[in-house]
Amino acid sequence: MSHTDMSLADLKSQLPDYAKDLRLNLESVLTEGGAPGLTQKQIAVIALASAIASRYKPLTAAINEEAAQHASAEELNGARVAAAIMGMNNIYYRFVHLVGDAEYGTLRAGLRMNAMANPGGDKIDFELASLAVSAVNGCGMCLESHEKTLRKHGLSAQSIQSAARIAAVIHAVAVALEQADVAG
Repeated sequence: MSHTDMSLADLKSQLPDYAKDLRLNLESVLTEGGAPGLTQKQIAVIALASAIASRYKPLTAAINEEAAQHASAEELNGARVAAAIMGMNNIYYRFVHLVGDAEYGTLRAGLRMNAMANPGGDKIDFELASLAVSAVNGCGMCLESHEKTLRKHGLSAQSIQSAARIAAVIHAVAVALEQADVAG
């Protein structure tokens, strides 16, 4: 069985002993009980977008397989759109923020983002996925923007925190699994 053919359970079992907490956290945050305020569909979309942003192919494939049980192909495509667009926006807007020269904030970005208007699936789910990817990619401006949009749409701080927790755990699992591959 190749790494890309492994289930999420197979990958969890491959986590080294030093990453036991990650195994337990992964089991928790991918459930409605462990991700308060989110539906199983939202958890699936957020997890897939986070896995894509974490760039560990075997984990992305396993999460995609699991997510397909809870979300439609169109909804999962929305997760891919969020990961792709935020992959660009997070770099650009992190640059604008970190350079510290207000003039950059006044300039037109000049980057196509049409997919954000109709990403596939629910707009709230797309925003949650975008927030999660922005957390993985470390873009404060994007995190702030998506958090404000979600709050305007009535999401609780706990729901938003759940999305960030999913992103944190998925990313940490990707790092640990990739390191386990390197360590052999």
